[in-house]
Parts: sequence; structure tokens; C-alpha cells
Amino acid sequence: MSDSDQNALYPFEVVVEGTPISLQGSGTSKERWKATVKTAGQNRARATDEIGFLYSAPVALTIFYLAAAPMVGDVDNIVKPIMDALINVAYADDRFVERVIVQKFEPGVDWEFIDPSDQLATALEATPPVVYIRVIDDLSWRQAQ
Repeated sequence: MSDSDQNALYPFEVVVEGTPISLQGSGTSKERWKATVKTAGQNRARATDEIGFLYSAPVALTIFYLAAAPMVGDVDNIVKPIMDALINVAYADDRFVERVIVQKFEPGVDWEFIDPSDQLATALEATPPVVYIRVIDDLSWRQAQ
């Protein structure tokens, strides 16, 4: 049976409580954070109503960090540990991640989401710090060739 004949896992959304560890973090703290992300992803995959599977195709990744305090460090440094943690959970390999959107939301900065998904609403209602992750296989943002 081909990939197109089965249900894919996407969109895949997960909420991870905690402060993301930077790429420059210590090896121990980085591995602990990756394990936290991986476990949250695995638990979310098991909890989804539709059983899905991973296939080797391009995906796009969105990461929102809802911080409890102003972020120390650069927002781009939290991406790689999260991407690595989701290998074999949200995609077969991180080399298939073709697009990454990452944004931090710090206290005291006004922002609003219109019609958030259930998982994003869960993240928005949680006590920070929390990370919302979404992986999609919809690449409609690509220009037709």
C-alpha cells in the first residue's frame, strides 16, 4: 500500500511544558530536554484519534515558545534540540523538515490568536513556560512550478 493510500499523522501538534534548552546548553540538560519533548510527542501521537504513520516527505515545523519571563539567549537556538527530539515521532528524519517557523511570546507583549487549534489553545491556557509544536505536510506555501 502506498503512502497516499494511508492516513498520515499530520497535522501533528504537541504541547511541552518547560523552558526549551538552547543548542548551547549543557549536554545533560539538552538530553533531558530532548527526552521531555520526545516523550510528550510520543504521548500525543498515542492520544490522537486517527492512527497515523510517518513517511519520508517534506514537512514544515512551527515552534511557539510561550515564556514565563524575558528569554535569555536567541530564539533560533531552541530549534535544533526540538527537531532532533521529534525524529521518529513526528517525522522520519529531520532532513525532511523543509521550513521552520519559530517565535517567542514573552510576558508584557500583547498578542492574539484567532481560532487556535485545540492543542494551541491548550498551550495558550497553560502556565508558562510552555512550547507549542506543529508539524504539517501541507506545503501549499510553495509556489507552483
